[in-house]
Amino acid sequence: MAALLLLTTAAAAPSAAPAPFALPTVSPARATTPAPSGWSWPLAPRPAVLRPFDPPDKPWLSGHRGVDLGSASDGGPVTAPESGTVSFVGVVVDRPVITIDHGNGLRSSFEPVRSTLKKGASVAKGAVVGTLLAGHCGSSPCVHWGVRRGEEYLNPLSFILDLRPSVLLPLN
Repeated sequence: MAALLLLTTAAAAPSAAPAPFALPTVSPARATTPAPSGWSWPLAPRPAVLRPFDPPDKPWLSGHRGVDLGSASDGGPVTAPESGTVSFVGVVVDRPVITIDHGNGLRSSFEPVRSTLKKGASVAKGAVVGTLLAGHCGSSPCVHWGVRRGEEYLNPLSFILDLRPSVLLPLN
């Protein structure tokens, strides 16, 4: 009975007009330029995302500075998601890595990927840049794909998918 009385009282009370809808603001220091569109997946067919982008709050903290993409098998081809120039081919810690400079400060890195390309080689979008090796995701074949603009890590998926949040707007 008391709950019914409270509901009736609340329903009868005058309500304040809803606040006007406002878009959130982003300070200029945290604003980033939208990623270019039109990049392609580095694996075919379209891979599953086994581990998403999870950047750390501070550069020195742990996090996942790229995405792990599932492959049908180890030994498959890894392709350039966009045209560019090979800027690094070698081993980092214990994994073979290839990095492609796409211009405008953007670089993609893939590991563990064996490549016969040399630093300075031009690659076209969709061209095979190397072969996926086993070991990064345990028993599941996968490639780690990272993208950087200068020293900032970006979500690689934002270059191939529309990750913007949905915004519901009023009808009137």
